[in-house]
Amino acid sequence: MRSNQLQQKKSQHGGASRGFTLIEVIVVMAVVAILAAVAIPSYSEYILRSHRSAAQSFISDVASRQSQFFLDRRSYAGTVAALNMTVPADVAQRYTVAIAPVVGPPAAFQVTATPTGPQANDRCGLLTVDQANNRTAVGTRCW
Repeated sequence: MRSNQLQQKKSQHGGASRGFTLIEVIVVMAVVAILAAVAIPSYSEYILRSHRSAAQSFISDVASRQSQFFLDRRSYAGTVAALNMTVPADVAQRYTVAIAPVVGPPAAFQVTATPTGPQANDRCGLLTVDQANNRTAVGTRCW
């Protein structure tokens, strides 16, 4: 008799409880929001660093080619194209790469990568490398 009464009570109140309560949903949403607040800035910084790394690698290659160009011609190239190089598409979308030769004496050059577009938010800013392989950036710990 007792089990019969419990079945009647369950049927009166919509049967066995299923689903989530509003409190449970709010707690889960709060946890997801906290995780997103931590993860999104970290991911954004990671993306900026990876694009910066690609630009640093490219301007280091340009500096290396400049040294070979100087040995062959006794002067430095004034453009990336003069070195028979092209700026990779992923770098060109986010940086403007330029070479500033100094006739001298002594002859010198400086390769710069200026961030543009979304990369302009990068804390390191302008990246440079010169004939002595001196590397500079606006921010600290960028190379």
